[in-house]
This record gives sequence, structure tokens and C-alpha cells, in this order.
Amino acid sequence: MDDGAQEILMAMESISKGFNIVGTRDTKKGGDTRLEILNNVDFNIYKGDTIAIVGNSGIGKSTLLHIIGTLDKPDKGKIFFLGQELFSMEDEKLALFRNTEIGFVFQFHHLLQGFTAAENVMIPCMLNRKKKQEARESAKAVLSRVGLEKKLFCRIEELSGGEQQRVALARALVTNPAMLLADEPTGNLDQKNTDEVHELLMDLNKELGMTMVVVTHNAGLADLMKKKVTIDNGRVIAV
Repeated sequence: MDDGAQEILMAMESISKGFNIVGTRDTKKGGDTRLEILNNVDFNIYKGDTIAIVGNSGIGKSTLLHIIGTLDKPDKGKIFFLGQELFSMEDEKLALFRNTEIGFVFQFHHLLQGFTAAENVMIPCMLNRKKKQEARESAKAVLSRVGLEKKLFCRIEELSGGEQQRVALARALVTNPAMLLADEPTGNLDQKNTDEVHELLMDLNKELGMTMVVVTHNAGLADLMKKKVTIDNGRVIAV
């Protein structure tokens, strides 16, 4: 199916983002030197897409992912999700959108030590004001799907690195989001666990039709995605 036949899930229009480099000086403009990471980017993400953002460190891959996930705001431009402009929302409404429609998985798990796998996965549901029993059942179901049905009540520090990343993935999926965003999701795992997480990600995309955008240096994971893009001179281009 070509892009023209797919529904656009997210549209980025004329997105720009830069940072001041403190301690350096722009001799022409005065003030700190400005580093432009994204420059007038137009980029569509279609329903069901799997996209790898690849390239050298420092080109802005994570910056792009954070803007897609509304964790960071662009300096200029607009982002639309199913036609609704995101950054025109009030902060509380945008936070609710982020918690329900987007799941995040990072290289470092950001799980709560001292809490069980189920308790960690319940958190997004509780933030959405689900009743505790409903949140617990949702957590059990998704943890079982990622192969941790026997680890529900294990504390995070009792789990292996691969198991912890599966808990992080379950937490990202528990609200049944429209889009999964992952930043180096297997960067800290050994080869066996890396392969297992890669296989799980692709199975979930097929089963749920979930749109997936992944920042990765792992060529194997990038090759599993339908599309690969990079950032060159502030523009998002296909590779």
C-alpha cells in the first residue's frame, strides 16, 4: 500500500528547532552561536508505519523523536495528530494526549525500583484515572503478552535487563496508544535479549497495527522497519 492510500496519523509542518551553544559567540549576529537541529521540516507519519531514525550521534535524532512525542516544543511550525494541532492545546490536555496516544520506551528503563512489574505498568492507567482493579488487570494482560506472566509480582531489581526492558515496553503499551516511540530500546541489552525485543516489537506492530518510530544505531533493528530516515542539514530525508 503506498502512502497516498494511507491515513496520515501525524503531520509535521515547517518544524524548526535549534539550541544556543553557551560559551561560544556568533560574530555576525552577536550572542551565543545558534545550532539549528531541524530546519523547516515537513514530515508525515502514516497509520501503521514503522520508521527508523538513523545516523551519527548529534544530528538531532532524539530531538526529532521528542518533538514527535510532544516532550519538546519546536521553535516554529505546527504538528497535527489526526488533524488536531497539538501545541495549541492547554498543557493539561496535551499531557493527557501524550499519556493515552503515545507510548515511550527509552534506552534506560526509568522503572520504579522497589515496585513490582505490575505496579510499574499500572502507572499510566492510574494517571488516566482508571480504577485500581481495572489498571491491575490491564497490566497483567500486557505483561503476559510480552512474556512476563510469571514475573508480575517480582520487584524491578529482581529482573534481568531484558526483562526490565519488557516491563518498560508493557508500560508503554498498556494504554493501547496509537504510536510507540522508542529511543535506542535495545542499547543496553545483550544480543539474545536484543533479538527477542526486536522480534517482539515487530510482532506487536503486526498484531496491533501500531505505528512505531524508533531511534537506533542498531542496523538489525533499522532493517526491520519499513522506512528509514536521517537528518541532513536540518532536513529529514529518506535513506
